[in-house]
Formats: sequence, C-alpha cells, structure tokens
Amino acid sequence: MNKLIKLSQDNLEQSVSLASDFLNNNGVIAVPTDTIYGLACLVNSNKALERIYEIKKRDSTKPLAIAVSDVSEIYHVAEVTVAKEILEDLLPGKVTLIFKRKHSLNSELNPQTDLIGVRIPDSEFVRELSRKVGPLALTSANMSSQQSTIQVEEFQELWIKLSAVFDGGSLEENDPGRLGSTVVDLSNQGFYKILRDGCAKESTISTLQSYGLAQLSK
Repeated sequence: MNKLIKLSQDNLEQSVSLASDFLNNNGVIAVPTDTIYGLACLVNSNKALERIYEIKKRDSTKPLAIAVSDVSEIYHVAEVTVAKEILEDLLPGKVTLIFKRKHSLNSELNPQTDLIGVRIPDSEFVRELSRKVGPLALTSANMSSQQSTIQVEEFQELWIKLSAVFDGGSLEENDPGRLGSTVVDLSNQGFYKILRDGCAKESTISTLQSYGLAQLSK
C-alpha cells in the first residue's frame, strides 16, 4: 500500500477513516497542521508514544503536545485557568496553550511534567480525526533539532518509519518562517508567559491582554 495519501476536500472523510484505522492500530502518521507538518499518534497508545521518540530520535524528557477537536475537549485533558471566551478567541489557531494536566490523562505521556500543551489546529483534517479517535499526541515531522517541515518531501527519510503520510500540499503560506505554533503558559491564573514566539505571538498577546491577563515576569 502506498504510504502517501494526498488530501483533498473530496476524500476528507475517507482519509479520516483511513487515518483512524492506522492510529487505532498503534500507528504513527504524518499530518498537515495550520503551521508545519506534524507526527501524530493516539494519546493512549503507549507503544505509539514510544515510537514517536524513536522515529525523531527525540530526547525522552522533551514533552509532546496534544491536539483536540474542539474547545470543549480541552476541559477533559487540562485544568483550564481562563474564561472559555479566551479559548474560543484563540482556537482553532496557531497557538499551543499550556495548562496543568488532568490526572486522568495517560501517565505515560510526558511523565516528567504535570503540565500539558494543548492545540486545536485550524485544520479540518486534524480536527475531524481527533473528533473520531480522541486526543492526538502531536510533534513536528522532522528529526529532532532539524528544521521544521512545510512539505512532505522534506521529511521523506521518515516515511519508511510511519504508517502513513497525509499530504496536504505546501504549508508555506501558513507558516513561511517555519516557526510553528506560539506556545503560551496559562497555568498560573491571571497571567501568561510566552514560552516560544512561534508564528502568532503578537495576536496571541493582544488577545490575552484584552482579557486583562498580565505577562508573568521571568
């Protein structure tokens, strides 16, 4: 079977179904997000979580983010400290929100921290996939420490290690600087702290300050 599946609006439902089959069999797949390409697996698949670190040669102490389908799902995985309106203004979008994790979240996911980074990418494919199978562990589709990828050909050396590669075309328009999502820590109520500038720093800060959140001093 060809591991490369080209995504289109016409085959979205079929692609989501195919991707869910791979994930439910402990697979790791490549997906387009609203920034860069990512590797994804089920949050509850310990075998696949381990595989992601092997594929990327990633330091086991570096946490993975998770992607969910809708704002309501964030409350199932994280201790939310901000008003729902803030979440709805930021998401879906190019931002990862850091909260304290729920104890119900798989303890094998990022066991070294009690925090979790949550994304809702502005990607119909990723959102529909998460809606079908549940939260996805998500990280960039590249070897650790190498530049982020905006075309599937750029991580072709990883294809053989993946269950499938879902090709959404070039993502250069989404994230021309390959900066990835803006990562902001909201685990301290009333405060925010930018952990990674990413490609949506200014708009994220503007939204948070409009709701009265203050920047946490270092």
